[in-house]
Amino acid sequence: MDTHRQNHHGSSTVTWSMAAQATLHCLTGCAIGEVLGMVIGTATGLHNGGTIVLSIVLAFVFGYALTMRGVMRSGLTFGAAFKVALAADTVSIAVMEVIDNTVIVAIPGAMDAQLGDWLFWGSLLLSLAIAFVVTTPVNRWMIGRGLGHAVVHGHH
Repeated sequence: MDTHRQNHHGSSTVTWSMAAQATLHCLTGCAIGEVLGMVIGTATGLHNGGTIVLSIVLAFVFGYALTMRGVMRSGLTFGAAFKVALAADTVSIAVMEVIDNTVIVAIPGAMDAQLGDWLFWGSLLLSLAIAFVVTTPVNRWMIGRGLGHAVVHGHH
């Protein structure tokens, strides 16, 4: 395996800082979508399952959109940028969504909390923080193999 494939900096060591930065990038899009989905679902009275599905869909949409925005600046077409986003973010977003939605569902009363309740916002914050902690090692492993967020760096 060549060193470029091992990680985007050309060395064989992937640092926790690199993994945390990749995870933070992913978390930004996920958090926008997750929070927006929970707010819309709660405000409109969607069933809990519908709120979770909406949050997951929006997390992927915003996560991919943030990556695509960056790589399209390098001259990639929409289609090519979408392929890069799929390769870069799918596993990271999926892990984050499994973790953060599991945490929210596990917190008693969180799915029934309203927008004005501290439990609504506190459970969202806690779920995203736990998702960040769990996803960072996943991203470190992937970057070390030239996968995940490592594929984006050739387009910046």
